Amino acid sequence: VIQAVVDNVHWQMSLDRKTTALKQLQGHMWRAAYATGHVKGEIFEDVVPAIRKWREAGMKVYIYSSGSIEAQKLLFGYSTEGDILELFDGHFDTKIGPKVESESYRRIAASIGCATNNILFLTDVPREADAAEEADTHVAVVIRPGNAGLTDDEKSYYSLISSFTELFLPSST
Repeated sequence: VIQAVVDNVHWQMSLDRKTTALKQLQGHMWRAAYATGHVKGEIFEDVVPAIRKWREAGMKVYIYSSGSIEAQKLLFGYSTEGDILELFDGHFDTKIGPKVESESYRRIAASIGCATNNILFLTDVPREADAAEEADTHVAVVIRPGNAGLTDDEKSYYSLISSFTELFLPSST
């Protein structure tokens, strides 16, 4: 039985499956590595200053990830920038719905009491961008080292950024 579970986990990971159960399992496995300092969440240097600026302007910042909420809190709680959890107003994972379905973005908006057209979603995955746009959410596709490449059509269609400093967001006040 144990080998069957291990084989299934390897199979799901080889297909880059983002099932809630797999992400929760991965979160549990990472907990000890983060807590002992063997692993730290890598944060690009532009992220923390940008988020601090947005928050000072009265904006709220949430995380929506295919990683479990537990995994998100580990990554941001034990990051290369220290514990930055206080920068986030909340966390969402695939329990709210798949990131490639527009209804998930509507559920998040309802959960935080905000109209979808007052939300900016940052992603590196075109299918997620499409789903967010379908829900009337603003989208920017983030180009970072290690991300999958975009087609020429995707590059011309989406708003692209390579740094959070490229975002000029209006104050919420």
